[in-house]
Order: sequence, then structure tokens, then C-alpha cells
Amino acid sequence: MNDSTALIARLKRIATTGLPSQRDGRAVEAWMTEGMAKAQLHEIFASVDDSASAAGFAVATTLAARAVPLLWLRTEASERQGGRLHANGLVEMGLDVSSLVLALVDDEASLLRTAADAARCQGLGTLVIESWGRAASIDLTATRRLMLAAETSGVTILSLRIDAAPVPSAAATRWQVTSCRSQPLDADAPGKPAFDIELLRRRGGQAGLRWRVEWNRDAYDFEQALPQPDTETGIDTAPLYGAGIPMVADRAAADDAPPSVRRTG
Repeated sequence: MNDSTALIARLKRIATTGLPSQRDGRAVEAWMTEGMAKAQLHEIFASVDDSASAAGFAVATTLAARAVPLLWLRTEASERQGGRLHANGLVEMGLDVSSLVLALVDDEASLLRTAADAARCQGLGTLVIESWGRAASIDLTATRRLMLAAETSGVTILSLRIDAAPVPSAAATRWQVTSCRSQPLDADAPGKPAFDIELLRRRGGQAGLRWRVEWNRDAYDFEQALPQPDTETGIDTAPLYGAGIPMVADRAAADDAPPSVRRTG
């Protein structure tokens, strides 16, 4: 096949799918970097059973971008449902807890007001907004405001949606995260944190791709995981080919903030 024929064939594939093949590692990796861009709003969805994995994925994407300090907002109801963040677990993910500020608010209205203020703070690297259930006020209007604030301030916003159904929003990307088994290390030591991730939506592009990835806390990036049979279908999930997965575009890290937990009304 000559060069022109190969180019035409590739253009036809792109026109049909809108995306490069999952096995085209470099193209997919570049597209993933664009998809999880800085200074944007991104949504992460998970079931109640997978809430811990979704939280870990949010921490990992923050660390991959070196985008700290991290402000984590949650309601008191969310803390009752999901439990407190586990400090040792955050450290195991590679997070310096001195760069984390956790703020508890009374209710959903307070959550959005605080998020709107925090999203305009240029000293932040990442803002995580955790909500459980329907959270009807996190709608198209609210997410548009958050997106505009993120684009102006440079803060990356992760909307962590637990036990919620996707609704129209202004988010740049929407992800579904489920837990999966880690591969044991030597001497049967616990393996690296592993995630099944699916891109449900990407603004301005096609989605529907799924990968199994592992978090490398030493390198601060994601790596392909070995395929494992799906427990329901028996079919191997497709890993993302390539040395690493830069889930968020790089940005300079802000100065570390002192550790604190703040209650805001």
C-alpha cells in the first residue's frame, strides 16, 4: 500500500469513527491529554460501591497534572454517606496531605456557592466538588458558571458525582469509573490502584471508549493494565497502549497550602 492509499484509508477510518483506533497508542494518548484538559470542568460518575475508586481516580488525575493545592468540597450528608477521606489512603496514592484542604458545607446550595467562589481562586490547582445522589442544582446553568470560572482562573474542576445519573451539563468530559482487581506485585504484595474508566462524553468529539489503567504513584502517571476478563461478559477489557497516560494537561503547581479542614456555611 503506497502512502497516498494509506492516508486515504486512515481518513476514512477517522471520518467513520471520529477517533483514532484504540490500538493507535500515540494518537489515543494525545487525544486523552486534550480530553482531560486543564482549566476546564470534568465530571466523574460512579456507583455507591465504586465511590472510593472514583475518589482515588480524582486524586490520581490531580497528581498526574501536578495541579495542587487541592480543595475538596463535600456536604455533611456526603460525609455521612461516604465516610471521611482516609488520610493514609491519600498518602498511599502519593498525595502530600499538606496540599489538601477539605471543606464541609451544610447542604447542596452551600456546596455550589462555595464552589463558585473557589473556582475563581487562581492559587488553586484543582477543585473537587463531591456530591451524592441526584443533586438537582448541579445543572446546565450551574456547570456553565463553573466552566467559565475555570477558564478564567486556570483551576481544573472535577465534579465527583456518586450515585447520580448524567444530565446535560457544560463539562468538557464525562467519565464513568469502576473498581477492578489489582495485579499482585512480587511476593504477593498488594498491587497498584487499578481503575476501569469509560469516557461517556467529550465536548466536541466522540466518546464511548473504555480502558483499564493502573496508577503509578512514583511516576505520577497512569499505565496500561493487563487485560482481565470482565466478570459479566468474560471478554477482556482493552488497555490503552502506550507507556503512560497523561490524564490532565500539565500545569505549574501552585505553592503548597497548609493542611486544614474548614467548615463553611
